Amino acid sequence: MKRLLSCFFALAALLGALSLQSCTKDDDFTGPINYPNALVTIKTNSSTGQVYFQLDDSTTVLPTNSINLSYVKKELRALANLKMQNGQSAPYSKSAYVNWIDTIRTKEMAPSLGQKDNETYGKDPVEIVKDWTTIVEDGYITLRFRTYFNNGKKHVLNLVKGENPYEVILHHNAMGDTRGLIRDGLVAFRLSDLPDTQGKTVDLTLKWQSFSGIKSVRFKYKSRK
Repeated sequence: MKRLLSCFFALAALLGALSLQSCTKDDDFTGPINYPNALVTIKTNSSTGQVYFQLDDSTTVLPTNSINLSYVKKELRALANLKMQNGQSAPYSKSAYVNWIDTIRTKEMAPSLGQKDNETYGKDPVEIVKDWTTIVEDGYITLRFRTYFNNGKKHVLNLVKGENPYEVILHHNAMGDTRGLIRDGLVAFRLSDLPDTQGKTVDLTLKWQSFSGIKSVRFKYKSRK
């Protein structure tokens, strides 16, 4: 499955440029089985031990087939291909057959060190792709990013608080891997370090160092219940 997703992101990189792309979220769960049609949070019901998926801020999905997620020891964001099904799903919103699921690197926010943030976390350029997988939901910000990959080194991304209460800054350390092919990746960050929005929806600003200077984008954000 890792190979499948690598091919998917490599193809997307070849078709795109370093600019933001259009959003094409598929809410109907259609399309080829080889491609993801859902972005979920993998969760476990603390009372029953049942593994289920959080599809957005309010929709939960019960898997109807047996899938091996024994390696998941905490909440993780994941790409999946789901076939929605009819029938009893209570107390969950929906039920679905899981064709496949592949976890995304999911991290907590890093502590801000003020003027030492760039030195500590890096300031290598990266682009954020405007895509259905770049989204704020369920208390996470999930980002599809695009940059150069060449020598196989592991790039490190961290998210820290900005100057304002609902401002976050993405830092990228390419570990010296700054040339080669343009490729995409996915990373998710839990936003629990931000102030509670008290049930309100606020503007969340993301800033990052792009290849053409500092960029920013706003998302709608509401703290998880």
